[in-house]
Order: sequence, then structure tokens, then C-alpha cells
Amino acid sequence: MSLLTPELGLLFWMLLSFLIVFGVLAKFGFPVITGMVDRRRERIEEGLAAAKEATERLRGVEQEAAQIIGEAQKRQSEIVAGAVADGNRIVENARQKAEAEAAAKLEAALSQIEIEKQKALGELRSEVAMLSVDVAEKVLRQKMTSAETQHDYIDRLIGEAEQNSSKPNA
Repeated sequence: MSLLTPELGLLFWMLLSFLIVFGVLAKFGFPVITGMVDRRRERIEEGLAAAKEATERLRGVEQEAAQIIGEAQKRQSEIVAGAVADGNRIVENARQKAEAEAAAKLEAALSQIEIEKQKALGELRSEVAMLSVDVAEKVLRQKMTSAETQHDYIDRLIGEAEQNSSKPNA
């Protein structure tokens, strides 16, 4: 008996047992195995489809996120520009208000200075008039020692007053 050349009977029984095992497997094993392979293939296909869908959703979400970020940056720029404009407006208003207050204080100070100047001039005129009257009184007392000199002087003053009143006012 040789291993390389089997006998015909052994070959027959081996073939018959192979066919029986193959038949049992074909009847009961292969459908189960192919069903499992089919289910596995379906799950893999579903997984691939889900992955493809998730990839597409991710792209959509990325585009949406980019759009939202762009809008947020645009809005941020608008807010910053508005804040800068508001700041400039507030500074300008404060500057104008300060200028108006300074002008009002300057005007009040100039007005006060003018009032003080007029008051000082009035006092100065009053003092000058009083001094003039005092000086004139002293001069007249010395020169008009006689009653006749005093009468002549009074007559002359009355004459000058009449001449001044008859002249038209310029």
C-alpha cells in the first residue's frame, strides 16, 4: 500500500464521504456562511454610505462654519467701526463743549474786565474832577481877593455859558 497511489475502494469511499460532507455543508453550512457574508457586506456598505454621508455633512458644516465665521468677522468689523465712530463723536462733542465753555468763560471774564475798567475810569474821573475843583478853588481864592474881581469872573462865566448854549450841538 502506497500513499501516493491509493486503492480504488479507498478512493471511492473518500469521494463518497467528501460528497456527503459537501452536500451537508452545501445544504446547511454554505447558506449560513453566505448569509453571514452577505450581512457583513451589507453592514460594510451601510457603513461606507454612512461615512460618505457624514463626510458630506462635515463638508456642509465646515462651509456653514466658514460662512458663520465670515459673518461674525464682518459684524465684528462693523461693531469696531461703530465704536470708533462713537468714540470720535464723543471726543468731538466734548471738545466742542469745552470750547463753548472756554468761550463763555472768556466772554464773562472780558465782560467783568470791561465793567471793572469802566468802574475804575469812573472813579478816576471822579477823583480828577474833585482834584480839579480843589485846585480851581484854591487858584480862584488867591486871584479873586476882591469882590469886584469875583463879579467880573462870574459875569464872564455866564457869558460863556450863554454862548455855548446858543451854539448848535455837533
